[in-house]
Amino acid sequence: MNMQTTSVMAPPTPKGLGDMQLPIVMMRDILLKTIFRKTVDTVSEVAQAICLPGSVTQELIDLAREQKLLEATGTLNANSGNEMGYQLTDAGKARALDALSQSEYFGAMPVPLDVYREQVKRQSIRNIQVSRDQLTGAMGHLVLPDSLLDHLGPAVSAGRSILMYGPPGNGKSSISNGIRDALGDNVYVPYAIEYAGQVITVYDPIVHTAIEQEADDPNSLRRRKRFDSRYVQCERPTVVTGGELSLSMLDLVYNPTARTYQAPLQLKSTGGIFIVDDLGRQQEPPQALINRWIVPLEENKDILGLQSGEKFEVPFDTLVIFSTNFHPNEIFDQAALRRIFFKIKIDGPNQENFLKIFAMVARKRGMPLDEAALVHLLKVKYPTIDNIYANYQPIFLIDQMISICEFEGIPYQMSPDLIERAWANMFVKDEKIVK
Repeated sequence: MNMQTTSVMAPPTPKGLGDMQLPIVMMRDILLKTIFRKTVDTVSEVAQAICLPGSVTQELIDLAREQKLLEATGTLNANSGNEMGYQLTDAGKARALDALSQSEYFGAMPVPLDVYREQVKRQSIRNIQVSRDQLTGAMGHLVLPDSLLDHLGPAVSAGRSILMYGPPGNGKSSISNGIRDALGDNVYVPYAIEYAGQVITVYDPIVHTAIEQEADDPNSLRRRKRFDSRYVQCERPTVVTGGELSLSMLDLVYNPTARTYQAPLQLKSTGGIFIVDDLGRQQEPPQALINRWIVPLEENKDILGLQSGEKFEVPFDTLVIFSTNFHPNEIFDQAALRRIFFKIKIDGPNQENFLKIFAMVARKRGMPLDEAALVHLLKVKYPTIDNIYANYQPIFLIDQMISICEFEGIPYQMSPDLIERAWANMFVKDEKIVK
């Protein structure tokens, strides 16, 4: 799909320890812990492990050597372009173990929260302008009325919250995924961020899809990456939650064994989309979930808490899409509804669009259309449910008929009789079960 995407400004590479804006002791300890845990011994290996340029890594190594925590091995490593090797001294090992007892975190050097905040502004979801063509292209596999795109387009371009509501089975989840596909460009996600000396891991391979980068020359101290290696270039993230969403999932996750924090779902989705599917099916009432989001939705910032009880602000730069089968007035008060910027009803298709979807699915499945079967479906079956069409029904009916044909050992076909058999599985007849 060809999309016009704006190029996000990359995070600049630090030129020296002074650019890092991290406590020196913290950086030194992460260096020692990483050398201890990963058994790396040359500047280029260490640089790759802590995700810093070779020159900045050399500064850190020199600092640790001055403090008698590291020493040169006196041998050149032939496998690494004859680089000098380094190892922990006894004092360095003791310091590494002490540091690990305070926090198990090692590897990529974290990005200070204030520095990350600036990168979030550079790649804000609110900087994106989605055109009608982009949205139509991303929704190409769906048959949607033009009026729906009229409402969706401005909502997505605004990067504000959206509530999609309407009867089940009409593609609210598919539309959410189409919105994600329409965004099209990439963002930079830090491996970890730092606040008040605490490390919070952000990059999550389950949530984030990394863009493959050209490999660096292992023999060069100069990193060829055109951006700060502490970040991973990724597609704009999408977090999808459903009935399992709880308020605790929106808090920092503390690992008491490793003494490190993991970012909550909404922080991982920064610069992308957070989809709350099936709103109303969670254990907490929808009103409680919305109340948790009021400040983030209005002020573009979220409040998180450390184990110590200290609260701090993080950027909230996420397009939140709520999707529900309930009418909004049933699950929200008016104050909550005011805070959701766009309310869009997703209805079932009319008869014309239903037939378009039916024909499209039949073609994809290799099922020939039959006029008598369609007439029976529209004139006999649908009047029994007040001619209420839903987007899921064509797929359901055609797949049912395919299963019957395969069982009977006959070529794919549709007929009034097969329509009857497929229809019987789409709805359960109301009846009393005698126990």
